Amino acid sequence: MPYTDSSAPEAAGAKPGFAEHTRAFEGGSGELGVLLCHGFTGSPGSLRPWAEHLVEAGFRVRLPLLPGHGTTWEQLNETSWTDWYATVETAFRLLRQECRAVFIGGLSMGGSLALRLAERYGDDVAALALVNPAVSSANPALKALPVLRRFVPSVKGITNDIARGGDEWGYDRTPLQALSSMTELWRNVRQNLDRVDQPLLLFRSATDHVVDPGSAKTILAGINSHDVTVRTLERSYHVATLDYDAPAIFAESVRFFRAHDPRRAEADHG
Repeated sequence: MPYTDSSAPEAAGAKPGFAEHTRAFEGGSGELGVLLCHGFTGSPGSLRPWAEHLVEAGFRVRLPLLPGHGTTWEQLNETSWTDWYATVETAFRLLRQECRAVFIGGLSMGGSLALRLAERYGDDVAALALVNPAVSSANPALKALPVLRRFVPSVKGITNDIARGGDEWGYDRTPLQALSSMTELWRNVRQNLDRVDQPLLLFRSATDHVVDPGSAKTILAGINSHDVTVRTLERSYHVATLDYDAPAIFAESVRFFRAHDPRRAEADHG
């Protein structure tokens, strides 16, 4: 089917093109589906090239816009992780109705949303491909967050950590109430990592100014997946899906998803 786009109206004061680049994406008509989850304060724009590559490779793709994103950081501050999770869960359920197998990809916080889906839907998630996923942070400033959020609504943003330059079409401010909610998501995901046993392809940037190495270590130590591949990206920063290593991420994720098509696995064991 042709792709369709949806988004909130252009926010007042937003830079030109913001609404266009932050809108949700749906495309493809294949039997294999892929759900892509963008990160905190980011937008579908950070994953749009990946989504389009997957459609060209024959997959059906859904890339939703998370609540509070694509508008203003003030609106994001009025949402919580349960709102973001509900949106990706709805998209996942739709893909399960449309496709015979569904894979999930995620960037940054999108990785923690993907892991939570894997924890709760088990074999309904065929495999995961995560790019610099976040489930924790060693930043000592987070310890002050419960108090700070009561007095300071936002701090400097964390978007556009891209070695080659560019724009992921996110916010230039980080809303602290929403940030606090994201840490609750992290805790929830960490507590249930042992439920994750799906094949995992994990991309980790050697230089990442947003997510520290502890997240990847926590994920790899906590999951029960027997099929795990880790790739280190030497040329890209945090938003690697828009960076120098993006073509490698796209190509390898296609190979990985196809290799873990349940029908192929049945044929190999038949």
